[in-house]
Amino acid sequence: QVQLVESGGGLVQPGGSLRLSCAASGNILRINDMGWYRQAPGKQRELVAQITSGGVTNYADAVKGRFTISRDNAKNTVYLRMNSLQPEDTAVYYCKADLLLINYLPVNYWGQGTQVTVSS
Repeated sequence: QVQLVESGGGLVQPGGSLRLSCAASGNILRINDMGWYRQAPGKQRELVAQITSGGVTNYADAVKGRFTISRDNAKNTVYLRMNSLQPEDTAVYYCKADLLLINYLPVNYWGQGTQVTVSS
């Protein structure tokens, strides 16, 4: 049994900030890449940012310089700090983790999603 539990979404005014968290728990042997994706109404899910177990990061062009992804390997948690939020950042944000389970099965797990709404 594995869970990815997200938190930190909400309503924020343009120019504001939010921090999302995603904690993984369960029968996990190792967590490899972790990432954040988002899906706006009527659009496909897209990559926002990802981070390797060694801390190498990758960002979508639309969020470079505004968003920062980080992780705490001891807590099996990935974070997304979002600054200078704009209405076009409004979406459901999903956490994804590439896991190796204790039975040595590699799997990808998704969180349940957290709503981020940027509006005045």
